[in-house]
Amino acid sequence: MDTRDLSLIKLRPELPNVKLDGFMSTEESFQNKTLRPVIKLQNDILVAVFKNYIRKHKNIFNTYTPDQRLEYIDTVTKKDIKFRNSLKGIIIGHFTLEEYAVYIQNSSALNKRMMNIVKERLKSNLLEFEIIESQ
Repeated sequence: MDTRDLSLIKLRPELPNVKLDGFMSTEESFQNKTLRPVIKLQNDILVAVFKNYIRKHKNIFNTYTPDQRLEYIDTVTKKDIKFRNSLKGIIIGHFTLEEYAVYIQNSSALNKRMMNIVKERLKSNLLEFEIIESQ
């Protein structure tokens, strides 16, 4: 493993509640071993990127009820392809070369898992998105 890969792995937070065992599918193992730690590491930038998205879309988010805001996050992460690809890039850029090789073997299923985790992370940070002022 090269220096870049080792450095990336060292940066990742430990997630003691995430289970890893030999009975998991490749996708579930990748999700728990790679996706969850990388997404947790990238939480602050994911929140900042979504705040910027809200600003660029004229703060319409702030006119919504809490339930509508959750639905907005679902919709944006599913239907806005440019935004979705940006989020994926933030995560994929923190893969090791070996992880990337696993990822490209089954990117469709792993993208679904990745975006579901990112979506839940954004929802859990809902209070961070209160009244984003235009700048």
